[in-house]
Amino acid sequence: MTTSTEAQVIPLRRPRQADAPVPPEPAPAPVDERPDAVTRVLKFLRNRLTGEYEVDEFGFDRELTETLLLPPLRLLYEKWFRVSAHGIDNVPKEGGALIVCNHSGTVPLDAVMTAVAVHDEHPAHRHLRMLGADLVFRTPLLGELARKSGQTLACHPDAERLLRSGELVGVWPEGFKGIGKPFSARYKLQRFGRGGFVSAALRTGVPIVPCAIVGAEEIYPKIGDLKPLARLLGLPYFPVTPFFPLLGPLGALPLPTKWTIEFGEPIHTDHIPAEDHDDPMLVFSLTDQVRESIQQTLYARLDQRESVFKG
Repeated sequence: MTTSTEAQVIPLRRPRQADAPVPPEPAPAPVDERPDAVTRVLKFLRNRLTGEYEVDEFGFDRELTETLLLPPLRLLYEKWFRVSAHGIDNVPKEGGALIVCNHSGTVPLDAVMTAVAVHDEHPAHRHLRMLGADLVFRTPLLGELARKSGQTLACHPDAERLLRSGELVGVWPEGFKGIGKPFSARYKLQRFGRGGFVSAALRTGVPIVPCAIVGAEEIYPKIGDLKPLARLLGLPYFPVTPFFPLLGPLGALPLPTKWTIEFGEPIHTDHIPAEDHDDPMLVFSLTDQVRESIQQTLYARLDQRESVFKG
């Protein structure tokens, strides 16, 4: 038996390192389905030159509204008034509906801000077809822009045609009494007229969506009214605020108040028999129900907000 005197060499093995964790793949960036601003403008200009754009029977120009009118209003909505919209799911995703809002602010910016809320916050990006006073359509340039943005005269035939065609229609039944009321009467709803909007909803069988707007009352605090000047200019009132006309054009800048727009539970009308549509007591009752719903929502939102300029 022989014994080797050579040392046995055992090769060293490097310790096995644990596998490093593989970082998860980053989620793909959301794709904005809307074309960028430059592409939209170029397409808009091309269509204007070729005449390849549509205008409906009321004069509504969807492409012009989305390309030229909504972007500056969106800046006011997002940056200046910092609007918070609530209850947008109460606005139907399709079909006709009547949105009824309180009116305030001396200048009716609440109407256009509501239209931006419906278009931008609603999953279907619907357009709000607003009913306006005849003064709007008699005013040069403003009347043409109102037509092209989808507004029409506040009259029963036009409202019913829009509702029957499946459009969202917006109405501010306080009218000039609402936007022209003094600052001391803020958030106190004025009379809702004769309930014409309820009659239109009944005849077309669409739901009524009450809408409460907080924040618009304070953009131009109206403390006076120059009635002789208003009559001379053919206006329902000529407002005096703490800054206008004292500061001239600078005083016409709205205060950057914090807004809340809340769409309430819809009031359905499709179950009401046709023979009851012209019942004055039914119209009065529904009108009062809508008005009370808006008023109570206003009180609730006012109780929750921290200040005029902070939500």
